[in-house]
Amino acid sequence: MQIQSVAILVNPIAGKGKSSKMSVWLHNELNKKNIPSTIFSTEWPTLAELEAFSDVWVIGGDGTINYFINHYPNCKIPIALFSGGTGNDFAWKLYKGMSKEAQFAALFNASPKPVDAGKVNDTLYINCLGIGFDGEILQSMKAIRFIGGHFGYLLAVIYKIFRFKEKSMTIRLAGEEWNEKFLLVLIVNSSRAGGGFFIAPPAEVNDGELNMVLCKKIPIWKRLLYLPIIKKGKHLHYPFIIHKLGQEFTINSKEVLPIQIDGELQFTNKLQVTVLPKQFLFRY
Repeated sequence: MQIQSVAILVNPIAGKGKSSKMSVWLHNELNKKNIPSTIFSTEWPTLAELEAFSDVWVIGGDGTINYFINHYPNCKIPIALFSGGTGNDFAWKLYKGMSKEAQFAALFNASPKPVDAGKVNDTLYINCLGIGFDGEILQSMKAIRFIGGHFGYLLAVIYKIFRFKEKSMTIRLAGEEWNEKFLLVLIVNSSRAGGGFFIAPPAEVNDGELNMVLCKKIPIWKRLLYLPIIKKGKHLHYPFIIHKLGQEFTINSKEVLPIQIDGELQFTNKLQVTVLPKQFLFRY
């Protein structure tokens, strides 16, 4: 399945204009290969228009690819994702921090591979769902938009470490139930979130399952102590961490909670989470 024509979809505000510059670069490089391409920026095409191309290349961060999969939930042509946003964790999972030049070259030797997605209530996600702590971080994330990337996220995390109060939840998975207060509740498709925190290092994007990572209530000094350990992904064996794989999860709380879905903020107290195996095709 060769690359014959490319729709280049851009989030024009992602990466402080970096995405728009990259779209022009990709368009010019494709021209050198005599491969036609069209840049879509302020207005994206319909699904029918999109599928007139052999491939779609998306430029932006995790929020942009989240918008894409919810805008085109039934897209069946191969997708490639170029880092161009504040958080680029899913792009890292696929391309391991390649330069744009290396990724461009690699795509022409990459066969499309199926990739799972998650679904929380009526919203799809591709990388990470975070409930409670993660959602409150996002509420105070103006810093990350201004400062950018992992450093801004880290500042928001440190701030919330001192102020966050664990939330009571009832979580069900395959006959198991947890009913207590949690610091972290994450259900992820991929291994990394927050611009570089390895939440679930073993997670694979094509295994037909989601990884649930729970952190029970711990004192502030432990939050500070274990933050660098969580960043490196060395935390899954600790007794206050629960790590489970599954396909369907139910989460309920008496209070409405902020949740982040690939970096996008919502509020709810009832979540039904399922995996959608092989929902999309990606070249990587």
